[in-house]
Amino acid sequence: MIAKTGSSDSCARRFQFFGIGGWNFGWLALVVCVFHLLLGNALQAEESDASGGKRRGVLIEFKEDINPLSGALLKRKFESALDSGADVIIFDIQSPGGYTAVTFELMDMVLEAKDVETVAYIEKDAISGAALLALSTDTILMRPDARMGDAGEIVMGEDGAFRYTPAKSRSVLAQKVRDTAEATGRPLALAEKMTDKDMVVYSVVNKESGEQRYLSDKDLASMEDADQWERSPPIREAGKEMFFTVNGRRGVELGMVDQVVDGREDLAEVLNLREPIVEMQRSWVDTLVFLLNTQFVTFLLLLIGLVALGVELSAPGIGVGGLTSVLCFGLFFWARFLGGTSGWLEVVLFLVGILFIAAEVFVIPGFGVAGISGLALSLGALVMASRRFALPENEIQWSSLAADMLTVMGAFLGFLVCLIVIAKYMGDIPGLSRLTLRPQVLVSASGDASATLVSGPAWERVQVGDTGAAMSPLRPSGKVQFGDDAVDVVTDGDFVDPGSSVRIIAKQGARITVRKV
Repeated sequence: MIAKTGSSDSCARRFQFFGIGGWNFGWLALVVCVFHLLLGNALQAEESDASGGKRRGVLIEFKEDINPLSGALLKRKFESALDSGADVIIFDIQSPGGYTAVTFELMDMVLEAKDVETVAYIEKDAISGAALLALSTDTILMRPDARMGDAGEIVMGEDGAFRYTPAKSRSVLAQKVRDTAEATGRPLALAEKMTDKDMVVYSVVNKESGEQRYLSDKDLASMEDADQWERSPPIREAGKEMFFTVNGRRGVELGMVDQVVDGREDLAEVLNLREPIVEMQRSWVDTLVFLLNTQFVTFLLLLIGLVALGVELSAPGIGVGGLTSVLCFGLFFWARFLGGTSGWLEVVLFLVGILFIAAEVFVIPGFGVAGISGLALSLGALVMASRRFALPENEIQWSSLAADMLTVMGAFLGFLVCLIVIAKYMGDIPGLSRLTLRPQVLVSASGDASATLVSGPAWERVQVGDTGAAMSPLRPSGKVQFGDDAVDVVTDGDFVDPGSSVRIIAKQGARITVRKV
């Protein structure tokens, strides 16, 4: 196909172009184009003969529980497989299921895939949401003793015991499963029975046409011609007080499974695929995202990021603290983006919160509305970026939210402890002392160091109108020497170079505002 793309138009253009320069060049271009076409057709024929008409397959392993992180990574792999031009995408499923909302997203992803055959290969167990993911594929292949089913939706009660979810939630799940079974051509009643332990499914035969179907007691109760269907005893796996679960052999008999296979080595032959089947391994990016989303690593990222941010705010300028903070929070939000729990809203809220805090530190005296709002926005954004749902609806989600809040608040409390330690000992730790401004030793006009200490804070001894010399860059905060005193100040907005003369224009408590003379 590559050789054919645009070949005739290209040859015509070459003939026309070379024909302008001379008749001989035009014929030469035409000969080259013909040779190009013949060679391309020969290569395509050789490739077709080598493959024997077999299709290209891609295998994706899914061997974890279904959660926002694993779901987001599976979506990325599925999209990559689609972009690679695969004819068949195989999901090697071994999972106990997980979040209902994420399961629905994965089912829709598979159902909406066009121009590709999707296959579920179950070697051991596809339970709960994993069974529904398999149900959404075009073809289900299982080992004879593998199991699939038991997709009832449960929730943890206040006493810690799991219970059946309310009827409203079960109704949505049941209809989703029936629609999926209808789209993939599998028995609707048996599919619904995976989610409903109360219904009973029978094998029924129409007395007039001889048509055989699987119908539940609910189906029969709603049919006007129910008396035309002769039903057998209930299906053994679909009786009262149980969720439909089958192994591979029984699944084939009931029409839920397309075929049993002995192992992966049979997939290429059964699906008419080229060998070896391309397997999408977990990349280092996926592994890193999993690691960064663990609670312990998340705690470390937030703690180090907050401490580094505090150091940077205490000594403004793009330094070690600022770069470290950007790295930590960048990794945090990057991992949440790829993990499917964060979006741009959380990033914007976090940045706005940091701006509010910076405004409180450098512009607005004291610690008031801006500081409290900035702190709430920043911490709230960190919790939102870790959430796995829009709003908690059950005890499991409330517990998950509490764990996320505990991680963020624990990091913040650790940050406060670190600030106290840093403020007391940082100046005496070799290497770290360069990150802070140590008290200045005043030098007299003769060049002798003065070791005279004056009691009381220096800011109390300066007044509005006093002038001094900047001892460090004011960007916008820094140190200014007023007589024998070194005072922490902020400018009214402009940057000031070291050595420049400045005048105090405002004084509010310990906050001294200066302007360049």
